[in-house]
Amino acid sequence: MGNIADLKAELKKRSARATQAKMDLHDLAEDLPLNWQEINVVAERAQRAYADLTATRAALKAAEEKAEG
Repeated sequence: MGNIADLKAELKKRSARATQAKMDLHDLAEDLPLNWQEINVVAERAQRAYADLTATRAALKAAEEKAEG
């Protein structure tokens, strides 16, 4: 990932994915014990989404700091 504009666009996409994953996990929890077999799949999806979001935030911060200095 390169420039700041690209990183900001990617951050927006990953933030939306993370929010959706969080809502999916919440919905699954509310419906328990139905679909308990899906806990790992939904939780792993949420974990990946938030890991990607965190990495993109760090990359954006580094790019912004580099551009300033």
